[in-house]
Amino acid sequence: MKKHEKGEYSEFQSKITRRFCINALLSIAAVFLLYFLVWRQRGGNWIVWFLEHILRFKYEQAYAFYHYYFRKNKHLFFMLATILVFVTLFWRLFRWITRYFKEINQGIDALLSENDNPIQLSTEMLPFERKLNTVKQTLKRQKQETALAEQRKDELVMYLAHDIRTPLTSVIGYLNLLEEKPDMPIAQRTQNIHITLDKAYRLEEMINEFFEITRFNSKQIQLSKEPIDLFYMLIQLSDELLPVFALRGNTVVLDIDENLTIYADPEKLARVFSNIFRNAAAYSYPKTAIIVSAQETDEQLTLAFQNEGNTIPAEKLSSLFDKFYRLDKARTSDTGGTGLGLAIAKEIILLHGGSISAESADNTITFTIQLPKAIIPSTVPK
Repeated sequence: MKKHEKGEYSEFQSKITRRFCINALLSIAAVFLLYFLVWRQRGGNWIVWFLEHILRFKYEQAYAFYHYYFRKNKHLFFMLATILVFVTLFWRLFRWITRYFKEINQGIDALLSENDNPIQLSTEMLPFERKLNTVKQTLKRQKQETALAEQRKDELVMYLAHDIRTPLTSVIGYLNLLEEKPDMPIAQRTQNIHITLDKAYRLEEMINEFFEITRFNSKQIQLSKEPIDLFYMLIQLSDELLPVFALRGNTVVLDIDENLTIYADPEKLARVFSNIFRNAAAYSYPKTAIIVSAQETDEQLTLAFQNEGNTIPAEKLSSLFDKFYRLDKARTSDTGGTGLGLAIAKEIILLHGGSISAESADNTITFTIQLPKAIIPSTVPK
């Protein structure tokens, strides 16, 4: 690519060099022509003829006029004529070169314009044309990304306001109820306090998730890697999330090697698996299994989480890992989470140098995680 661009610029430089050499040769040729006309006195005959036949001088008068006013000052005339030739030819060369600067200036104006028309320059300016069009496309893309970032920022404020308001309204409502009815029966008061505390905990959990995704985005998260027994971790998570699976009668089936290990951050990787399990439990058909399988190579570990559920359309599938995205828009923040679970999972996997993706077809949803098989540091005895 660089050699190709260098060749194009060389062609442009060669054209300027050729034009310069041609102008220099023309200047030299013009000077030699003047030399033969003035110095060899061939031009003198023309001047005498002009004075004699056009201005009606007598031959003796015309010759005397030429002798006193031209021939005696031929050095001055020759020098002035030579300067005039060089100035004229170099002025033409300068005009020709500045035409390219004018084209580039017009290209920059087109670069800053709002239209989508490609920038077009002369043939020899093709490398500059390509550069300007590349910059124009880059500026256009950056403008679109900036607009998208502004849109997402506005959505962030909207989601924050909506998600925080729901549990906060409940907390305020129950506290007002407790304040307005000081003689409320103890059992009812205890129940209301318990509900209020649950809502407050839920609000705290949401705020912590908001701060956590911000820390991931600003790259403030540090990994603490160590060897992990993946089979044991998944068994432990399955047991911890048993109440979540029991709500719809779902089960977890592990189809992986019991000796499977990886070098990663256990706390954060457990967070990824937990978020995927919760998502699978929320969108699985009742009384179906969530199957976890694994494939291992020397360089990479691939984990697949598969559950049975309604097929997710392709346009929604690509948004699953977006912040605050919920597949079911009717689910509230109290029941459906903040929409940050899968976004946080993606950030954690990316931080490990891996990738995460989702596929859906034939009422089956599959989340695939690929992690590099990092070399476990050996323990050096002291």
